[in-house]
Amino acid sequence: MRFGIFYEHQLPRPWAPGDEQRLLGDALEQVELADRLGIDYLWEVEHHFLEEYSHSSAPEVFLAAASQRTSRIRLGHGIVQLPPAYNHPARVAERIATLDLLSGGRVEFGTGESSSETELGGFGIAREDKRAQWDEALDVVTRMLVEEPFAGHQGKFVDVPPRNLVPKPLQKPHPPLWVACSRRETIHLAATKGIGALSFSFIEPQRAKEWVDDYYATIASDACVPAGFAVNPQVACVLPLMCHQDEETAIERGLDGAHFFGYALAHYYVFGTHRPGRTSIWEEFQQNRSAFGFDRQIAAQTGVQLGAQLLQEGLGSLRGAIGTPEQIRELVRGYQAAGVDQLVFVSQAGRTRHEHICESLELFAHEVMPEFAEQADAHDQAKAERLQGAVQAALARREALLQPPDDYIINPATQF
Repeated sequence: MRFGIFYEHQLPRPWAPGDEQRLLGDALEQVELADRLGIDYLWEVEHHFLEEYSHSSAPEVFLAAASQRTSRIRLGHGIVQLPPAYNHPARVAERIATLDLLSGGRVEFGTGESSSETELGGFGIAREDKRAQWDEALDVVTRMLVEEPFAGHQGKFVDVPPRNLVPKPLQKPHPPLWVACSRRETIHLAATKGIGALSFSFIEPQRAKEWVDDYYATIASDACVPAGFAVNPQVACVLPLMCHQDEETAIERGLDGAHFFGYALAHYYVFGTHRPGRTSIWEEFQQNRSAFGFDRQIAAQTGVQLGAQLLQEGLGSLRGAIGTPEQIRELVRGYQAAGVDQLVFVSQAGRTRHEHICESLELFAHEVMPEFAEQADAHDQAKAERLQGAVQAALARREALLQPPDDYIINPATQF
């Protein structure tokens, strides 16, 4: 089992001058700490216009800063939004390659399409086309990272003439590919494309096992045709984290932030109506949280076995890895038994305090992580050996590198 930390850069209202600068500075300090503690991955989202929920509109800048303040932690785009109106494929490829060079080859290239109307409408992207746009752009980006020169592409959503992308990434053929997943169908899609599945659903270990089993069965089947030029067979699941020796203290420090994370996400993706620059999601959360599955009383039960949700009289409320080291250890064992490769922890959420996040990460790394870190290298090696034949067969099904026409040239400008 590997572990990661995840950032939306949440900032509930009301806002004061300097809050966003402090938010980013605290996050960089947390990343430095995670790097020293031996946590394996940093994941940073890309979202646009999602006030309070995510002030992370330029993850490539944050990850570049993190690359210069760390030495070993993997730097994950979780995710780059690939529809071309968000990011032209050539610009994506250039940024990924440059970050990979700056970081010494530590980039994880997560991709996705987004589904909030705030973002899709803000960039003029038709909801019915977004999956097809992601699919087309993913092919263009991976080819640009590998082909020398890029042979060009004429598609439904983007046309790119033959060009030679510079620089090229340090990792060959390219950094590991991932896709954001919220449903079992998307995890299955990830397997058909030979890319890692970043599951952003708060799911229990038992349900995770069903998803993992289907994912690896698909990786090993003829249905797997890699989207890139390498296969990245991994499943990662996201959970809230707040670790403390006293369970009630862990709940007090971490539960409201975790609940705001879930509520604000649902505000933009499920039930919310939003007036840009006017709506206070934090105020609505205070008033309505229980009605939408974020009941504090249910989730704050003590002396319980942890799960993604805690239940009471048939009602569920988000909890995750908020508790003591012993409770969290048992929860992690459940995901490990389910075959999950990585747990990604959300700690920076709502108004959770910077010092509490740091204390939690340190305690988790010292008290919980060693049991699983000791087995991680052996697990990865055994998995690679087990899947070697399937991976080779999948890559053989992938279309070969393309070449531009021999007579293709670019004429110089004739007017200045």
